[in-house]
Amino acid sequence: MTGFDLIIFALLALFLGWKLYTVLGRRTGNERSIDPFMTKPGSAPTGTPNSEPAGRAPRLDAPANEDAPPQREERNVLPREQRQLEAVIAQSPESARKGLEAIRAADPDFDAVSFLAGAKIAFDMILSAFAAGDANGLKPLLAPEVMQQFGSAISDRLRRKETLKTTLVGIIGLELLDAEMKGPDARVKLKFISQQVNVTQDSEGRIVDGHPNEVATITDIWTFSRPVTARDPNWVLVGTESPN
Repeated sequence: MTGFDLIIFALLALFLGWKLYTVLGRRTGNERSIDPFMTKPGSAPTGTPNSEPAGRAPRLDAPANEDAPPQREERNVLPREQRQLEAVIAQSPESARKGLEAIRAADPDFDAVSFLAGAKIAFDMILSAFAAGDANGLKPLLAPEVMQQFGSAISDRLRRKETLKTTLVGIIGLELLDAEMKGPDARVKLKFISQQVNVTQDSEGRIVDGHPNEVATITDIWTFSRPVTARDPNWVLVGTESPN
């Protein structure tokens, strides 16, 4: 192999690395706080085949004028992601699909694809806020009992004077496990399979757990819920578990 060939291969590797970075992205810690379940106002439906207008969750902070509609962040589900999320729904158990229909019947604005897209964003936001010890960022996204668990873990970390750095490389798998109406509450259980880099350091910067070059594949089962009859309801994380 000539020196010229080596230069070409080096440039190609650099280009591919840059493309991977732009596709997967990484956290900087300066991201704007958003409601992950928002959809763009007036946007086209982004649901399962033959679905109606997209479902959405309102802002976490209600507008000053109670009669005014909530302002929404602009977020669309791209066609490729929509097809992937439609496949997730199609491959889910029949009971889960019937549960989505029950939620839709109780809340005509609910759209399964928009919900799944928002859940993926929420997964990243929650991981990021937990690693940063950002309790204020977690509160709007977690039910009180889950917030207590997360807050306790953050407090323990602070007491040990440790810091956690988490990089979500990507969500490589998403499964719809269950969906149901439980009284006035809609509940959806999802399984996230993600690749993460988690590094815990002590007060001196020494690594006490994890490795910056080690990518771990982690499976999380999360349940989200929202009261469909409440004004301005928000989806929140109400349960977390690990697979058997």
